[in-house]
Amino acid sequence: MNTRGDGLGGFFQPRNIALVGASDKSAWSRMIFSRFAAYGHEGELFAVNRSGAPAHGLPGFTSLADIPATVDMAYIYVPAAAAAEAIRLTGAAGIRHAVVLSSGFAEAGEEGACLQAELLAAAEAAGVLMLGPNSLGFANIADRCVCTSIPTRLPVIPGRLAILSQSGALAAEFGKFAHAQGIGLSFMGATGNEAQLGVADVLEYLVDDPATGAIALYVESIQDPNRFIAAAARARAAAKPITILKLGRSPVSAAVAQAHTGSLVGDDRIFDAMCRCYGVLRTNSLEELILTASFLEKVGPINPPRVGMASISGGACGLYADLAELHGLAMPPFAEPTQARLREVLPEFAATLNPLDVTGVAIQDPTLWTRTLPVLTEDPGLGLIVTATATPNTPTEVAALRAGLEAVVEGCRIGGQPAVVCGLSVQDQSELQRELFQEIGLDIVLPDLDFGVRALAHLQRWSEGVLASAPPPAPATRVEARPRSERQVLEHLSAFGAPVIPAVLARDAEAAAAAAERFGGPVVLKVASADIVHKTEAGGVRLNVVGAAQAAVVFAEIVSAARAYAPTARIDGALVSPMREPGVELIVGVARDPQWGPAIVVGLGGVLTEVLQDTQVRLLPVSAAEAQAMLQALKGARLLQGFRGAPPADLARLAEVIVAIGDAALALGPELAALEVNPLWVRGEAIECLDGLAAYST
Repeated sequence: MNTRGDGLGGFFQPRNIALVGASDKSAWSRMIFSRFAAYGHEGELFAVNRSGAPAHGLPGFTSLADIPATVDMAYIYVPAAAAAEAIRLTGAAGIRHAVVLSSGFAEAGEEGACLQAELLAAAEAAGVLMLGPNSLGFANIADRCVCTSIPTRLPVIPGRLAILSQSGALAAEFGKFAHAQGIGLSFMGATGNEAQLGVADVLEYLVDDPATGAIALYVESIQDPNRFIAAAARARAAAKPITILKLGRSPVSAAVAQAHTGSLVGDDRIFDAMCRCYGVLRTNSLEELILTASFLEKVGPINPPRVGMASISGGACGLYADLAELHGLAMPPFAEPTQARLREVLPEFAATLNPLDVTGVAIQDPTLWTRTLPVLTEDPGLGLIVTATATPNTPTEVAALRAGLEAVVEGCRIGGQPAVVCGLSVQDQSELQRELFQEIGLDIVLPDLDFGVRALAHLQRWSEGVLASAPPPAPATRVEARPRSERQVLEHLSAFGAPVIPAVLARDAEAAAAAAERFGGPVVLKVASADIVHKTEAGGVRLNVVGAAQAAVVFAEIVSAARAYAPTARIDGALVSPMREPGVELIVGVARDPQWGPAIVVGLGGVLTEVLQDTQVRLLPVSAAEAQAMLQALKGARLLQGFRGAPPADLARLAEVIVAIGDAALALGPELAALEVNPLWVRGEAIECLDGLAAYST
């Protein structure tokens, strides 16, 4: 990235704008010009073209330098081959900001990439800060500063949600959907090819923008991950939610392919881990992206981060419960004092569950809401109460439902909470509905149960992150030695506090026999070779070896098999270790993503890992609390809780071991491509690393 001149505050607040390429003959130019009036741009516009002809009723100039006023920004939409020269002339005229709408650059192949490189070089040389090329620009709605071709529905609804997209076409769709739901915007922008300014740059600006309360992002890739992370961390500290819709997958470095960890983590799962770590809420659709961001901006973080729901519909309560289970929204029971007070105000046939069916009596007697909701809002275990009910969209519906909605608003007001209503089916918010909500003071509405529960689940997770006060764990101290063999890796892990299985390196059959006799009972023999990664495939592993004599025979067999498998491999002998009784086997591995850095994966070992993909991924370093949360989030977590008579695992100690493995990986520095413990054996309080592997990128 380049020096940003007077900063992006000035970039996104241009008043006087030169339209470079303006022409009455161009439908594209006419459409661009119309956007300024649609968004209510405040400032002067000037037409610049080769003939100096006026355009769209604007004065015409052949050169930017001829404009007799200070110009804050050039909006360039000349052919791609002429764009670099236009940028040079922009700088020569003393204009420091430009948006390049022109296409035909890196998105168009090798020739276009060369044109983009020339354009960037011209901008750098001219001292011009540039958004684009292939960018539809931005609309700073809060400040009425516009330089965009993104369409908008009218009237423009001002608000506190900013939308930033790498796709111009999708930016328009995001805006249309927000408008249909009555969601106001502070900012709308499309970054295009990001030759200079990118998502991270604009995100930094939006995090600091006082007019923006929430940020919705559509991205396919992020060019500057470190600055993105820094901006996301500042947003969470400021309780400014970021939702993101990200497409695209790419493999982790091929250097990790020799370990299972690379395929288990994957680039997309590391991106998930980054989002979780820094409070970015990843969504799966355009609708979820916009609705969640707007909802969180209006509600803010809740404490405690738990939600209660009430409805007059038992069916809605059941559907809500199923959706909550699907999307990870907690449904804590109401406190006993809350349930006791509910029994005093509800009909005697009503239950006191969360979600709460207040029964259809509330249709005949809306005051049931004003008696029930204040009770729920005082529950100490809940930070927010949501009412699920039909929302009116016709005069007949308004007449039928108005009294109930007014009672909901009043009940929440008595309880000191904002009124949050979740509709039962998705509808566009009509002008009639908007007027009703404004009249009765209802300004937080989720359109339906599915998107509503998704938004509530995001609110729960986001609030947990905002409320977390523990500082992130410090990274481990760097070590210089690079463990390569299995035993070296285990010894390295042991130095960081991870328990490892005892082992003796036997260099001949007699030493293997002596080691087996020393351990007593069954032992395991594994060929010792840093050059053979998958020892089982090489015939280099033998389990349940009993007695010294058998150990000597097995030593010769596995060494011979390994030499046949890898004739050039260096073989140091065999490791002899005690055979452990059956327990739960986990895989704990670390892989380094080229963008987001090292991540740790925890999952059930053996075939369960590869077949079921039951794993959890986080960025490093992790805390013990986060490691324990990873274990509890596994689908097979019950296996660690004493399943079918097995002793329950010491989850607190197991979490400490996972932290130790992560610290040991970090200590090996950025050259480490992967570190893997497979299996990590767990039986009750006993925990041991049975095997270790390290791979390096250089």
